[in-house]
Amino acid sequence: MEDLNGRLVIGVSSRALFDLEKENEIFVRDGIRKYREYQEAHEDEPLERGTAFYLVKSLLELNKQANRPIVEVVVMSRNSPETGMRMLKSLDQYGLDITRVALSGGESLSKYLKAFSIDLFLSKDEGDVQRVIDSGICAAALIYAPPTEFDPEDSRVKIAFDADAVIFSDESECRYKAEGIDAFYQYEKEHADEPLKAGPFANLLIKLSQIQESLPTSIELSPLRLAIVTSRSLPSHFRVIKTLRKWGVYVDEAYFLGGLRKDEVLKAFGAHIFFDDQDTHLSSSSKYVPSGKVPYHSNSQINEVLGKGTIGNGTDE
Repeated sequence: MEDLNGRLVIGVSSRALFDLEKENEIFVRDGIRKYREYQEAHEDEPLERGTAFYLVKSLLELNKQANRPIVEVVVMSRNSPETGMRMLKSLDQYGLDITRVALSGGESLSKYLKAFSIDLFLSKDEGDVQRVIDSGICAAALIYAPPTEFDPEDSRVKIAFDADAVIFSDESECRYKAEGIDAFYQYEKEHADEPLKAGPFANLLIKLSQIQESLPTSIELSPLRLAIVTSRSLPSHFRVIKTLRKWGVYVDEAYFLGGLRKDEVLKAFGAHIFFDDQDTHLSSSSKYVPSGKVPYHSNSQINEVLGKGTIGNGTDE
């Protein structure tokens, strides 16, 4: 039996990988019969690229540079094998080296993640993503619509993360919302040597850093580039950097914006994907780079302060 230990395993829904919004509208409006007929009539037409397409394609390229499999992608769909045929053909038409597919026939995809050893789940189904975050099985993000003009010029894989409530726990975020910015900075200054608690994407970042170190190039010239783009400002940066050092994580770039907009920095960085917990940042960043929302745990204290924004509805093809 194949051992996936040491590999980065991405579970991506077909609606995150391909642009299936027109097809999903047919499903929601006209039902499964019309949806099936439409998919069969257009079976040989390649699906348009979706938000996660360039990330998946670039990550798979790392396998060639490493001369061994270090990234595994599993396409996960609520389609049946029959209605999923067009998606399967599109994988071949785009030359994506993907061998594992889950077609659940309408069942929730979240319960199959453990079976496939998924490290990161990307989907447009809010319920599935929330269940994954609550279970702690792996990192998960709710994918925004694809940016209209994104076409990465850089062959390197570039992944950007927000800090609090994504890489780190939402403890500091809660303190800022409940007590204000001055109390937040005072606490961070006093606890600069105390590592931040791990958040929902901590294990993913650690694994990505380990993959960086395993590639044949030096880490400074790695084809996988990691960045943190956060609204934090100095002096709260000390605790972030020291925590990453404690975890043994190398981050290529870090931007402490002190409340400035993130979209222009992310555009300049050329992120294949950006993960954040707040719609206020994602609504602008998603116009320039592929973006995904990391929901708060359902039992998080921060939900008492903040309302839950939602994006993406319908069945996740």
